[in-house]
Amino acid sequence: MAHPESSFSNDAFNYLSRLNSVFTEDIFKLIELLAQDLLSVWRNKQQVFICGNGGSAANAIHLANDFQYGIGNCGPPPKHLGLRVEALCANQGIITCLANDTGYENIYSNQLQVKANPNDLLIVLSGSGKSSNVINAIKTARLMGLKSYAILAYNGGECKKLADHSIHFPIDDMQIAEDTQLIISHMCMQWLSSNKPLAN
Repeated sequence: MAHPESSFSNDAFNYLSRLNSVFTEDIFKLIELLAQDLLSVWRNKQQVFICGNGGSAANAIHLANDFQYGIGNCGPPPKHLGLRVEALCANQGIITCLANDTGYENIYSNQLQVKANPNDLLIVLSGSGKSSNVINAIKTARLMGLKSYAILAYNGGECKKLADHSIHFPIDDMQIAEDTQLIISHMCMQWLSSNKPLAN
């Protein structure tokens, strides 16, 4: 027997209400801290690395575009060069090589070992916080002297414990988890666009 069809508008409103409810005062303080650290990295011409899996990997690529090009060319003039940023999930050749030769759990940590420097910044995007490749990325970042942020949902997993700063949304909904990743990045992007470094 088919279930009765629910109202789309009711379900959509419920979704938006749940999404809005996860942005608490404590979360906003952590987002502001991330924005300030991104500005510091921008001023000092350091690098940002972003990684995730599945939808979070797609979001990492989106964020890299926003932070490299968008922040310098949105908002009030003058136009600026953006952040030095890389989505570690973007190069399929590197990903498949490392996964095949060293194991999928090393696809991000290996890249950091080659590309990163102390005082760079790592942003991990993860619904569960339990994937070994992002866990290893945070561990490698700590060993190399990078600051790490993790944007997480569910119970936060191991990433919540390991990251220097965990922006944790305790909600068991992957779509809302992925939405929060983009919303945070767009909040930071618009603020950075209005607070460009004096010299670039």
